[in-house]
Amino acid sequence: MPFLSRLFGKSAAPATAPEPVLHKGCRIYPEPVREGGSYRVAARIEKDVAGAVKVHHLIRADSSASLEEAQSMSVSKAMQAIDQLGDTLFT
Repeated sequence: MPFLSRLFGKSAAPATAPEPVLHKGCRIYPEPVREGGSYRVAARIEKDVAGAVKVHHLIRADSSASLEEAQSMSVSKAMQAIDQLGDTLFT
């Protein structure tokens, strides 16, 4: 079966999810979006509320030519949104 997996483009090892950045009870997953030659700042923010996982998708107009810089900016902007909006971010 490994031969068929390689033939059809499936990798042998499953992809691992990135570790979230924790901030004030929230989990931040930077998810920059590639647009042409740059990356738009975006992140997924999750928080456990009353036994359920609430999710907010943050997308900004900011962009960067570097993926690493866009990831850093995504975390920074998500932290700013959490600080400013608190739990209203999830309503």
